[in-house]
Amino acid sequence: MKKIFVIVIVLTGFVFIALMNSCKVSQKVSMKTGAQLWAENCQRCHNTPSPSSFSPQQWETVGLHMQTRALLTDEERNKIVEFLKQ
Repeated sequence: MKKIFVIVIVLTGFVFIALMNSCKVSQKVSMKTGAQLWAENCQRCHNTPSPSSFSPQQWETVGLHMQTRALLTDEERNKIVEFLKQ
């Protein structure tokens, strides 16, 4: 019984550590600008168009479409679209 309890405690610790480390990644993303996220995410698959290529409304649509294709979070998409709309 003690052995099972110790195993459960150790596994719980590993899960807790894994969750804490995954939060660090999102903190790193939240510190990035829209320009940085645009360069890192958009250019890995294709040459990106100039921000002046589309209107602000069109960038909103492009952002929604590319969010699903590039697996972006809402925060990443919002930052990239705001950068492109300037």
